[in-house]
Amino acid sequence: MDELAECDAVIFGSPTYMGGVAAQFKAFADASSESWYYQKWAGKIAAGFTSGGAMNGDQSMTLQYLQTLASQHGMMWVGLDKISNSGEQNLNRYGVQGGIVAQGGEDGQLHASDVATAEYLGKRVAMLVNKLSTR
Repeated sequence: MDELAECDAVIFGSPTYMGGVAAQFKAFADASSESWYYQKWAGKIAAGFTSGGAMNGDQSMTLQYLQTLASQHGMMWVGLDKISNSGEQNLNRYGVQGGIVAQGGEDGQLHASDVATAEYLGKRVAMLVNKLSTR
């Protein structure tokens, strides 16, 4: 947890299991209570991603959990600024503004546009960190 206190931004991620974060991520979140108490992550930028096996396996619930955790820690959440163009090859193909929602195929591989959307969000977070650090 101490390493995260030194970061300018944190991008949280968890697969979606049974409509929520995986048990391993929940254990991490529960273990962050000392950081929460002392607001060690306050003012940092946060974003999130999740993946599931179904096209809509309630991944938005996982993103909502990640966003709530970040807010409790006093972090500033960054979502996507790309509207969905409703195309399989476009960024943000699911039209989720709160973060990255991806679907794993039968072979476990992510769709190329989901990977491109994740890369875009990572660059967006880095750009915002740079923008805020120069003020």
